[in-house]
Amino acid sequence: MDVSAFRANLTAWLSHPIAGIVIAGSTGEAPLLSRDELFALVDAALPLTEGRRLIVGTGAEATREAIALSRAAGERGADAVLVRSPCYYQPAMSPAVLRDHFHAVADASPVPVILYHIPKFVPVRLDPELAGRLVEHANIAGIKDSSGDLPGLGAVVEACGSNGSVLVGSGALLYAALEAGATGGVLGVGLLATRSATRLYDAWRAGDMATAGALQERIGPLHKAVVVGLGVPGVKASLDALGLAGGAPRPPLQPLAGDRLAVVEAALEAAGLGASSGAEA
Repeated sequence: MDVSAFRANLTAWLSHPIAGIVIAGSTGEAPLLSRDELFALVDAALPLTEGRRLIVGTGAEATREAIALSRAAGERGADAVLVRSPCYYQPAMSPAVLRDHFHAVADASPVPVILYHIPKFVPVRLDPELAGRLVEHANIAGIKDSSGDLPGLGAVVEACGSNGSVLVGSGALLYAALEAGATGGVLGVGLLATRSATRLYDAWRAGDMATAGALQERIGPLHKAVVVGLGVPGVKASLDALGLAGGAPRPPLQPLAGDRLAVVEAALEAAGLGASSGAEA
């Protein structure tokens, strides 16, 4: 693990007006990090993120492990934790079981919990009704919805009401999600098109819908081609192409090669991020 390269990437991303960072999300290879590695990254990020929010992924299959990771993250200085549903015993993960799991983590966590809904990787759905009930807990601040389902996200916004914030995880839906009532986004594509993503949010907040819409048209195809289409290896290859540190993905994930690298190059060029234009981050 190259902590120096991680710090250099963070410095580049934090040069833009982002609200904070997430360590150990899906694009951050959360399931492939050891506990020691996770907290080494947290320790490296803390001096750089002063004044910004530091959110740490602490989801785990065992409730006690999610509690232990959340406690440790909060005690180290994280501002919040991002907690996915357990899913190995999927048939047993009823709404009541999930409620008890998230309540136990939220009761024990020294910092607010953000629910993480990403059915592509975690095949346990946090339906709107359950999300709405969960955010009634005093220490559950909201939910990151990475389903890519805009009507579903709208239903989550309605169910959560004023009790919790909804963050969108799809870079293809940032503009539409803000229109639907989301308060922001945690976006893998933001690692590549940081300036465009932050400008989109700022333009939307300022009521400049034309600019926000144009920027959405720029980052949406990049999200679909790289973040969705190629996953972690695609994001890492893109970072390398942009002069940031990507490197090889962790096994069992494999580096891109051949035609798939050409897809990265074409997607970056289409987003105005080719070699001639330079990186945004």
